[in-house]
Amino acid sequence: MNVDSIWVKLSKIWRKRKMRRRRAQVREVLPDPIHNSKIITKFINGLMYDGKKSTATKIMYGALSLIESRGEEKGIDVFNAAIDNVKPVMEVKSRRVGGATYQVPVEVRPVRQQALALRWIIGYARKRSERTMIERLANELMDAASSKGASFKKKEDTYKMAEANKAFAHYRW
Repeated sequence: MNVDSIWVKLSKIWRKRKMRRRRAQVREVLPDPIHNSKIITKFINGLMYDGKKSTATKIMYGALSLIESRGEEKGIDVFNAAIDNVKPVMEVKSRRVGGATYQVPVEVRPVRQQALALRWIIGYARKRSERTMIERLANELMDAASSKGASFKKKEDTYKMAEANKAFAHYRW
């Protein structure tokens, strides 16, 4: 295979991955009024169903107050610890090389780390068996802050998958 055919193949791959016009504009969210935190606003937006932001806000602040009533730590501190504990460092991406698909380990960008942590905590809180969503979210946040729970296990499994496929790291693009 000569150099020209390699460049033709690479240009086809790059054309598929790039957006046609320009990069998507990153929209900034306003910080929440109580804790002045943009992460909480993003969490509330991820928690929201059918545009019911007031309901999602009640659930979030209810969970934070429930955490404070149960322990001696502030709810916002537990929330931040939970997010930091669940953020993944490495993940795998599928890469097709010569007819075979490899799981290539890649580092996770900080914006994606935060998005995945929020998504995993919300998803696993919804799957819990407690009675109300406030209790489910509070328990999932407390578990994640203490390095337990389903969302923390998801982070560990993602890292183990990346470690297991370390041999394919040279396929990184």
